[in-house]
Amino acid sequence: MARVIVDVMLKPEILDAQGQAIARALPRLGFSGVSAVRQGKRFEVELDGPADEAALSDVRKMAETLLANTVIEDFTVTVEE
Repeated sequence: MARVIVDVMLKPEILDAQGQAIARALPRLGFSGVSAVRQGKRFEVELDGPADEAALSDVRKMAETLLANTVIEDFTVTVEE
């Protein structure tokens, strides 16, 4: 059994309104020294078998078709040790 992490983030050229709202709220909550925030999504995919190339290829297909909107988002796939 393996766990694969899919991290999804807006592409750098896409405005991250939620990240900006968080960045503006932090000083009001007493946090300083933060110049920017970008918000994303994290998916943890539990596989029945090992995280071999075939399984990772399937997870990439999952990310491309369902987990990420590839027009405005990038994603990375990593195996959790």
